[in-house]
Amino acid sequence: MTPQPLSRTAPPLGRIAEHEQDWQSLTFLHWRVAPELVAPHLPPGTRPDVFDGSAWVGLIPFRLANATAPGARALGPIPFAGTFPEVNVRLYSVDATGRRGVVFASLESSSLSAVLAAQALYGLPYRWARMSISTSRDGGITYRSERRGAAGLGGRTGPHCVIEARPGTRDLSHDDLAVFLTARWGLHIARGGRTRFIPNEHPPWRVVDAELLHLDDELLAHAGFPDLAGRAPDSVLFSPGVHTGFGRPRPL
Repeated sequence: MTPQPLSRTAPPLGRIAEHEQDWQSLTFLHWRVAPELVAPHLPPGTRPDVFDGSAWVGLIPFRLANATAPGARALGPIPFAGTFPEVNVRLYSVDATGRRGVVFASLESSSLSAVLAAQALYGLPYRWARMSISTSRDGGITYRSERRGAAGLGGRTGPHCVIEARPGTRDLSHDDLAVFLTARWGLHIARGGRTRFIPNEHPPWRVVDAELLHLDDELLAHAGFPDLAGRAPDSVLFSPGVHTGFGRPRPL
């Protein structure tokens, strides 16, 4: 099946969002990789989505804010646990119907309750970590993460990540590669022996160029991509963020 056309505009969810959240201050680091290196990490029924002949591996730190609980959107953001830093290693997938999606190889969060809920409800590979986000006077932004144990449930220190970046001013919102990497209207997950697609929608991204100032990362290697952090990423982008809503999981 030919992948659906890329679009900055999300397909409508078709019903009220199950839950919502804000994504803020995102830096997108991406590396080109051969599709055959990504394929083993994807759920059954999906294959690597490619751009310019390459699959892509992303390392994306940001702040997740004002999250509502699945099925309890009307109650508003979760008190105390609805806002936290996050960093994920993600891959890009397409299924037999042509739906493009994201597959998370790992997700770090400073909120233990969010980690446990995401693992229980969706089987997502969230891990508990010590994390921070800080901004300098010159506009640089620093993200820090240190997993609490190899499995993210406490114990000796696990893999860490430090990213320092500076957003630029060149608008790349309509750039073909930027759209491919950011305008992903769902995620593929494997749960209970089946692959499911969870749709999401949000306004079009505002994306600008960015400069990577420093990278000290072990998350990519821990997720199965040991050679990437040692070379410069092939794409560095920044977005101030969006408000997003998620629908119910749909079987393939």
